[in-house]
Amino acid sequence: MAKHELESVARALVSKGKGILAADESLGTIKGRFERIKVESTEENRRSYRDMLFTTRGIEEFISGIILFDETIRSKAKDGRPFPEVLGQKGIMPGIKVDKGPVDLPGFPGEKVTEGLDGLRGRLNEYRGLGARFAKWRAVIAIGDGIPTRTCIDANAHALARYAALCQEAGLVPIVEPEVLMDGAHTIERCEEATEATLKSVFSELQEHRVVLEGMLLKPNMVLSGKECPKQATIPEVAEITVRCLRRVVPAAVPGIVFLSGGQSAELATDHLNAMNALGGHPWEISFSYARALQDPALKAWKGEASNVPMAQQIFYHRAKCNGAARYGKYSKQMEAAAA
Repeated sequence: MAKHELESVARALVSKGKGILAADESLGTIKGRFERIKVESTEENRRSYRDMLFTTRGIEEFISGIILFDETIRSKAKDGRPFPEVLGQKGIMPGIKVDKGPVDLPGFPGEKVTEGLDGLRGRLNEYRGLGARFAKWRAVIAIGDGIPTRTCIDANAHALARYAALCQEAGLVPIVEPEVLMDGAHTIERCEEATEATLKSVFSELQEHRVVLEGMLLKPNMVLSGKECPKQATIPEVAEITVRCLRRVVPAAVPGIVFLSGGQSAELATDHLNAMNALGGHPWEISFSYARALQDPALKAWKGEASNVPMAQQIFYHRAKCNGAARYGKYSKQMEAAAA
């Protein structure tokens, strides 16, 4: 795919009022989420759940792309159409998670590095043939006593850059996801420090690997207080500090920033996105690539029952609509009350 085509796809993924659904849970992750609603994680149940989400009427108004897992991109909807075809006919671009997950970084207790570069070129070409238009690779950076180390940050940044370069070679827009985890008791200031250091390393490596910045998207964490921090930052503080951090290190050439929700509640993730867009004047589009913050309310309503599908789809549509409004800084609590 030529540079202008990569840029066109990247910009379409961050179209005004739209964002990305991350439905790329691994088999282990989806098993845990199904267990919480007492549903067995069988291939058929996973297919039915994704079918419920993907066939929700009207989500294309607010969802530009959906990140799929390997099993899902090969699966079919109830009507027999492959899921990439279902999405494409709604004007939603299919994407694919291509990393193999984080593993312990040898010699660095408490730190991880993401694997999956071996054989990636072949996998990317196969996924392109299956209909994928973009891909995602996640790295995780923990904050704790003496961490993150420079070694961990640089190892993950290097892997992200190699992945991104291979994606563009295969004609796929790479979503680069360096996630500084919110686990721990650290302050928002500590999170800002770790996030800035991580993003500096990531963009240095991306440029070293000749990644076309106009043809990629960044999926970072928001700058947040740790979950166990006694002083939780307010919504305006999170918005201001996150945007300040990004302005220091993210080049304006990047078309968009698609935030992960990172364990936040559905409403809080929307609140934070809304507050950042309400600030206005950003050099990039500020959007979302949420998993739990879009899915969890619908998942709890679905409960694995076909009779619950219409209600679950209504809830999923509402969450997508709320985040679509947050893309303009126009989300309000009245929107939640209207749906109650």
